[in-house]
Amino acid sequence: MTEPSPSRASLACLPHDHSHCVSDALASAERICAQLGVRLTVLRKRVLELVWQSHKPLGAYDILGVLSGEDGRRAAPPTVYRALDFLLETGLVHRIASLNAFVGCNHPGEAHQGQFLICRSCHAAVELEHPAISTAILDGARTVGFQVEGQTVEVLGLCAPCQAAA
Repeated sequence: MTEPSPSRASLACLPHDHSHCVSDALASAERICAQLGVRLTVLRKRVLELVWQSHKPLGAYDILGVLSGEDGRRAAPPTVYRALDFLLETGLVHRIASLNAFVGCNHPGEAHQGQFLICRSCHAAVELEHPAISTAILDGARTVGFQVEGQTVEVLGLCAPCQAAA
């Protein structure tokens, strides 16, 4: 597993053109779904696109609100949750439990654990991938006889731009 370059990790907190993030995420999703032999339906693709519109975690009801406003029809919550479940299962998004929200995965198609820096001011979420963190958790769990089934590390703080603005 490779660590993201500092510029990629810090990109979430810096102003930039999200269309590149969205297009990269959609291209990866198409490739991964083809490899897995699963369908990336129009709705699943649209939900993924909405999640990638910014680097701020997005809740299911936020997604539902956008979808409902787009075509004049009321989207149903189970439909959005099914799309999000699909995106989680295929590794295209992560769930930020503390916010009950979703963020795009920077490492789709790679087995890894979610490690996030979440800015308490601008709400940007930066995904990290540091194998030493995962190893430390697994080693600590093993010493107490605990079997880890999944890891998501969420660290709250202030990103560099918000520190500078404070």
